[in-house]
Amino acid sequence: MSSIDLFNEALAGILQRPGRSLLTMLGTVLGICAFVTVLGLSTTAAGQIDRRFTQLAVTEVTVEDTGTGALTGYELSFPSNASDRIEALNGVVHAGLWWQVPIHSPQISTTPALPRGDRGEGGSLTFYAAEPGALEAMGVEMAFGRSYDEFHQSRGEQVALLGAPAAARLGITRLDSFPAVFINGRPYTVIGLIDSAERRPEFLLSVVIPTSTALATYGPPTDDPARMIVETAVGAGPLVASQAKLALRPDAPDHFRVIAPPDPKALRSGVTSDLNVLFLLLAGVSLLIGAVGIANTTFVAVLERTKEIGLRRALGARPRHIAAQFLTESVTLGTLGGLIGTSLAVAVVVTIAVVREWTAILAPWTVLPAPLAGGLVGLLAGLYPALRAAWIEPVDALRR
Repeated sequence: MSSIDLFNEALAGILQRPGRSLLTMLGTVLGICAFVTVLGLSTTAAGQIDRRFTQLAVTEVTVEDTGTGALTGYELSFPSNASDRIEALNGVVHAGLWWQVPIHSPQISTTPALPRGDRGEGGSLTFYAAEPGALEAMGVEMAFGRSYDEFHQSRGEQVALLGAPAAARLGITRLDSFPAVFINGRPYTVIGLIDSAERRPEFLLSVVIPTSTALATYGPPTDDPARMIVETAVGAGPLVASQAKLALRPDAPDHFRVIAPPDPKALRSGVTSDLNVLFLLLAGVSLLIGAVGIANTTFVAVLERTKEIGLRRALGARPRHIAAQFLTESVTLGTLGGLIGTSLAVAVVVTIAVVREWTAILAPWTVLPAPLAGGLVGLLAGLYPALRAAWIEPVDALRR
């Protein structure tokens, strides 16, 4: 029997019951579709993660004051011109100090006097001090009013910024009446409402004052160390992180801990690996279900076509011809399922990428071998039924 005859026989067997053949292919279609979709989406999502990660985390360096404490004294390790020293480094865009003001359970209200123990309508808000450069590095944008600047900072003005949600909690919705917020009875004129803080969203539920004002009134931080946030140009983060300690205090670089931006490639690889492991397991389960479906259907076909097998054997067909015929049928079903599943997966990946405004990425090594994987599944699934058909004796087959 030639290869063409074998394929024609297998195709005829498939087309005898097209409905059952389509249902048999369904498992392989779903498995291959899941397989290619998972790899395509994980590759596409990794590209988006890499792009977004570069925009924020890769351009942020944090310097933490580790020289302040009960043993070393509550004095800032940062020099008075710390921001100027860091901003003088190549690649630095903005830099500034910030910390949580050392007041336990502050009374925050729009009225000057509150009963003892009453924390006011803003009792759940946090209280921060930040330099103007820190606000710029955090990407703070104002909803109303303006941010304080170096003039307020140098004079230690009693001005404050409120996050928009914090202002709503205090009942402040406009600034033309020069509203004030009272911290433990001390007034601060609200000059701006923060609409967003890209790198520190916790500032939206906070009261923020200049660091010079906080130092003069409340002293240096005690519980939570002072930090410097540094916004760098893309790609300059590791270099700035390596130079920051010596730029701040050449005499005591061990008073600081620098948190450098993580490697975006490592993050992307980690996320991609996690996604691949999770979804490939699902694709494997789908392929297993498809293989079981093909094996079951092929086995039933062997039972239904026992007389046909006996007739072929009586006419001279050898066992290997019978086995080859059923194997060809199962491999053909698996390959067709792989082709259809691959086509569906490409359509799904492209559609999702278009809807999300992403760039679709489909590696050739994930798409091209997929139909072959479907054929392999069909081969493995049809192996036992084909051998079972080959073992049937012609006399026994004709008697049934």
